[in-house]
Amino acid sequence: MAAVLPCHSTLHVLSLRVSTPSSPGICNLQGLWRNELGSNMTLSALDAAGTFSGSYHTAVAATNKQILVSPLQGAQQHPSAKGQPTFGFTVQWQFADSTTAFVGQCFVDRRGKETLETTWLLWEEVPSRRDTWKATRVGTSIFNRIK
Repeated sequence: MAAVLPCHSTLHVLSLRVSTPSSPGICNLQGLWRNELGSNMTLSALDAAGTFSGSYHTAVAATNKQILVSPLQGAQQHPSAKGQPTFGFTVQWQFADSTTAFVGQCFVDRRGKETLETTWLLWEEVPSRRDTWKATRVGTSIFNRIK
Protein backbone atom coordinates (compact mmCIF):
# COMPACT_ATOMS: atom_id res chain seq x y z
CA MET A 1 0.00 0.00 0.00
CA ALA A 2 1.38 3.45 -0.80
CA ALA A 3 0.26 6.80 0.49
CA VAL A 4 1.05 10.08 -1.18
CA LEU A 5 1.82 12.83 1.30
CA PRO A 6 2.33 16.48 0.38
CA CYS A 7 5.47 17.99 1.82
CA HIS A 8 5.69 21.67 0.99
CA SER A 9 5.57 21.88 -2.76
CA THR A 10 6.94 18.38 -3.51
CA LEU A 11 5.27 15.03 -3.28
CA HIS A 12 6.86 12.21 -1.33
CA VAL A 13 5.69 8.61 -1.53
CA LEU A 14 5.54 6.75 1.74
CA SER A 15 5.48 2.94 1.55
CA LEU A 16 3.51 1.13 4.18
CA ARG A 17 3.94 -2.57 4.87
CA VAL A 18 0.78 -4.30 5.94
CA SER A 19 1.51 -6.94 8.52
CA THR A 20 -0.38 -10.21 8.11
CA PRO A 21 -0.32 -13.22 10.41
CA SER A 22 2.42 -15.62 9.46
CA SER A 23 1.25 -18.37 7.16
CA PRO A 24 1.26 -21.94 8.42
CA GLY A 25 4.13 -24.24 7.52
CA ILE A 26 4.13 -27.01 4.96
CA CYS A 27 2.45 -30.19 6.15
CA ASN A 28 4.57 -33.33 5.96
CA LEU A 29 2.78 -36.69 6.13
CA GLN A 30 5.90 -38.69 7.02
CA GLY A 31 6.08 -39.74 10.66
CA LEU A 32 4.11 -41.24 13.53
CA TRP A 33 0.46 -40.23 14.07
CA ARG A 34 -2.19 -41.08 16.71
CA ASN A 35 -5.95 -40.62 16.48
CA GLU A 36 -8.57 -39.87 19.13
CA LEU A 37 -9.16 -43.59 19.79
CA GLY A 38 -5.47 -44.34 20.38
CA SER A 39 -4.73 -45.96 17.01
CA ASN A 40 -1.18 -45.41 15.73
CA MET A 41 -0.09 -44.96 12.14
CA THR A 42 3.42 -44.68 10.69
CA LEU A 43 3.82 -43.11 7.25
CA SER A 44 6.93 -43.27 5.06
CA ALA A 45 8.38 -40.41 3.05
CA LEU A 46 6.63 -39.62 -0.21
CA ASP A 47 8.30 -40.77 -3.41
CA ALA A 48 8.58 -38.58 -6.52
CA ALA A 49 5.05 -39.60 -7.62
CA GLY A 50 3.56 -38.63 -4.25
CA THR A 51 2.90 -42.19 -3.09
CA PHE A 52 3.72 -43.53 0.36
CA SER A 53 3.40 -46.68 2.44
CA GLY A 54 3.27 -47.41 6.11
CA SER A 55 1.60 -49.35 8.87
CA TYR A 56 -1.54 -48.96 10.94
CA HIS A 57 -2.05 -50.36 14.45
CA THR A 58 -5.69 -49.94 15.37
CA ALA A 59 -6.73 -49.63 19.00
CA VAL A 60 -10.31 -50.70 18.22
CA ALA A 61 -11.84 -53.51 16.18
CA ALA A 62 -15.15 -55.37 15.87
CA THR A 63 -13.52 -58.79 16.16
CA ASN A 64 -12.41 -61.29 18.77
CA LYS A 65 -9.21 -61.98 16.82
CA GLN A 66 -5.85 -60.63 17.93
CA ILE A 67 -5.25 -57.16 16.47
CA LEU A 68 -2.18 -57.07 14.21
CA VAL A 69 -0.27 -54.19 12.69
CA SER A 70 -1.55 -53.83 9.12
CA PRO A 71 0.07 -52.38 5.99
CA LEU A 72 -1.19 -49.26 4.24
CA GLN A 73 -0.61 -47.71 0.82
CA GLY A 74 -1.48 -44.18 -0.20
CA ALA A 75 -0.97 -41.10 -2.29
CA GLN A 76 -0.80 -37.39 -1.58
CA GLN A 77 -2.03 -34.75 -3.98
CA HIS A 78 0.80 -32.41 -4.99
CA PRO A 79 0.97 -29.73 -2.31
CA SER A 80 -0.49 -26.38 -3.22
CA ALA A 81 1.11 -23.10 -2.27
CA LYS A 82 -0.87 -23.33 0.98
CA GLY A 83 1.07 -26.48 1.95
CA GLN A 84 -1.96 -28.32 3.33
CA PRO A 85 -2.44 -31.18 0.86
CA THR A 86 -5.18 -33.76 0.45
CA PHE A 87 -4.32 -37.46 0.55
CA GLY A 88 -5.81 -40.94 0.60
CA PHE A 89 -4.71 -44.39 1.71
CA THR A 90 -6.05 -47.91 2.17
CA VAL A 91 -5.39 -50.30 5.03
CA GLN A 92 -5.36 -54.04 4.36
CA TRP A 93 -6.29 -55.47 7.77
CA GLN A 94 -4.19 -58.52 8.66
CA PHE A 95 -6.64 -59.83 11.28
CA ALA A 96 -10.01 -59.29 9.57
CA ASP A 97 -11.64 -59.82 6.18
CA SER A 98 -11.99 -56.10 5.52
CA THR A 99 -10.31 -53.10 3.93
CA THR A 100 -10.55 -49.46 4.94
CA ALA A 101 -10.05 -46.43 2.69
CA PHE A 102 -9.18 -43.09 4.31
CA VAL A 103 -9.28 -39.67 2.59
CA GLY A 104 -8.45 -36.35 4.15
CA GLN A 105 -6.36 -33.26 4.40
CA CYS A 106 -3.31 -32.27 6.41
CA PHE A 107 -3.58 -28.97 8.29
CA VAL A 108 -0.91 -26.90 10.03
CA ASP A 109 -2.02 -24.34 12.61
CA ARG A 110 -0.26 -21.05 13.37
CA ARG A 111 1.86 -22.74 16.03
CA GLY A 112 3.05 -25.38 13.57
CA LYS A 113 0.89 -28.23 14.95
CA GLU A 114 0.02 -30.74 12.21
CA THR A 115 -3.36 -32.51 12.16
CA LEU A 116 -4.79 -35.02 9.70
CA GLU A 117 -8.58 -34.71 9.30
CA THR A 118 -9.93 -37.89 7.68
CA THR A 119 -13.10 -39.68 6.67
CA TRP A 120 -12.96 -43.45 6.33
CA LEU A 121 -15.02 -46.19 4.72
CA LEU A 122 -14.60 -49.80 5.88
CA TRP A 123 -15.93 -52.67 3.76
CA GLU A 124 -16.17 -56.04 5.49
CA GLU A 125 -16.47 -59.27 3.54
CA VAL A 126 -20.02 -60.66 3.57
CA PRO A 127 -21.25 -64.11 2.50
CA SER A 128 -23.31 -62.92 -0.48
CA ARG A 129 -24.47 -59.92 -2.50
CA ARG A 130 -27.73 -60.00 -0.54
CA ASP A 131 -25.71 -59.05 2.57
CA THR A 132 -23.85 -56.05 1.14
CA TRP A 133 -26.22 -53.70 2.98
CA LYS A 134 -24.34 -54.55 6.18
CA ALA A 135 -20.82 -54.59 4.72
CA THR A 136 -19.88 -50.94 5.25
CA ARG A 137 -19.05 -48.62 8.11
CA VAL A 138 -18.26 -44.92 7.73
CA GLY A 139 -16.59 -42.59 10.19
CA THR A 140 -14.11 -39.82 10.81
CA SER A 141 -10.73 -39.74 12.53
CA ILE A 142 -8.45 -36.91 13.57
CA PHE A 143 -4.75 -37.76 13.78
CA ASN A 144 -2.14 -35.69 15.61
CA ARG A 145 1.58 -35.99 15.02
CA ILE A 146 3.47 -37.93 17.69
CA LYS A 147 6.85 -37.46 16.00
